[in-house]
Amino acid sequence: MTNTKTAQLRAKVDLALAGGTAKARAKHVDAGKLMVRDRLKLLFDEGAAFEDGLLAGSARELPADAIVTCIGKVNGRDVAVIANDMTVKAGSWGHTTFLKLTRMQEVAKEAGIPLVYLVDSAGARVDEQADSYLGRRAWGNIFYNQVVTSGIVPQVCALFGPSPAGAAYIPALCDLTIMVDKQATAMLGSTRMAKMTIGEDISEEELGGARMHCAVSGLGDVLVESDEQAIAKVRAYLSYLPSVWSDKPPRAAPLAPKVLAKPLEDIIPANQNVPYDVKLLIDGLVDADSFFEVKALFAAELVTGFARLGGMPVGIIANNSKVKGGVLFVDSSDKATRFIWMCNAFNVPLLFLQDVSGYMIGSKMERAGIIRHGAKLLSAVCESTVPRISVVVRKGYGGGYVAMSGASTHPDALLALPTGMSGLVGPEAAINALYAKQVAEMPEQDRDEFVRIKRAEYAKDIDVMGMAADRFHVEAVVEPGHLRDELIARFNIYSRRQNKPIERRSAVHQV
Repeated sequence: MTNTKTAQLRAKVDLALAGGTAKARAKHVDAGKLMVRDRLKLLFDEGAAFEDGLLAGSARELPADAIVTCIGKVNGRDVAVIANDMTVKAGSWGHTTFLKLTRMQEVAKEAGIPLVYLVDSAGARVDEQADSYLGRRAWGNIFYNQVVTSGIVPQVCALFGPSPAGAAYIPALCDLTIMVDKQATAMLGSTRMAKMTIGEDISEEELGGARMHCAVSGLGDVLVESDEQAIAKVRAYLSYLPSVWSDKPPRAAPLAPKVLAKPLEDIIPANQNVPYDVKLLIDGLVDADSFFEVKALFAAELVTGFARLGGMPVGIIANNSKVKGGVLFVDSSDKATRFIWMCNAFNVPLLFLQDVSGYMIGSKMERAGIIRHGAKLLSAVCESTVPRISVVVRKGYGGGYVAMSGASTHPDALLALPTGMSGLVGPEAAINALYAKQVAEMPEQDRDEFVRIKRAEYAKDIDVMGMAADRFHVEAVVEPGHLRDELIARFNIYSRRQNKPIERRSAVHQV
């Protein structure tokens, strides 16, 4: 009898592990996608430690009810995983799917371990909405759990296929979303619905494709070419973060920076109006091959990403003069804000590399809400409690200087390179504001020389080696070749202090 029961169990387990029908599995693989359990093999150091609900849905011939929920080790640390199986009823959510999904969310939060979503799903099952849509125990609990777990443990999504309608909020509510090009899609309404309701005739790729979301909407953070690359990015991302908010980020063995073709002094143009690629500066500062860029295709005038300095994880926010002059726009303000929130939630120190003339101006920007979005960035900077260093690489003007963690936002240190200049506005704008009428009244042949002289005088006044250093507005002016060592030494010291939350009023003021 016991042998019979064991044999029955093994048969059920084998069916569940196989996934959907042979036809469904073949279609999935032919589309260039990995089976869900093959994705897990790549993700985990070894096999899963345990899996919940493997036999769920077996009585209805729905292996694991189209979702795998398990725990295994990634980089030697426990990680919870929720993974759709697209070969079973298109990876859709039913009532049992919902129960498995929300239970693993609860386990991850209670255990203090990261939560990884491997998404490949047609969304909710309309025929099971009676038990799953309305009420306090319903599909919406999935998003509720994501929100209340946010900032407690890292949540990362790898999107391998569709994530339609309400399911699109899973990637949106994660800390990081990785999308597979030409496979992943996320949209609130299908192309068919768009045509029926608003008359828009559009392809799935244009409406909600991975590249569109990574470059235009900002939903996607990392664009990859394959399932294998997506899994590798998940593993890399988790290596920069602690398992839970109360821990420090894990350190790695320190590495020397990448060897560049030119020294940093020659990479950074002395003329602030000559653009350069700030990623070269980053490569010259951080441990070799440690830079993990976030939102590389979105709002590229600002670079954000994780890296290591002497083995210590840091979050980097850098203006990129090569794109739109490095000026802050609505999207780049949002990009920086979200990244700062994430770093601050998980104790990752922040490094700002300033080369900014300010926020973008004009009627288009004002109507887009540049003040509102800029204020959100400023709030994120001022509320951050992790160790924070800002470096004035070249220009740091106006509101851009403040938003990029200027001295008035109380960073642990404001440093500058010898090329740095900080002021309310740059020389061109300042001389135009101060002398426009005088220039207009003088002979035309004298104007250029007058303006040149006045700009040079103004530039001397805002040179960091002058007023800023003399009056202790900066902690230090550092040679580019020495900046890496200075940053490592300072972050090691500043990381010893305890991060304290900003105090709020505990009671309503009574008159």
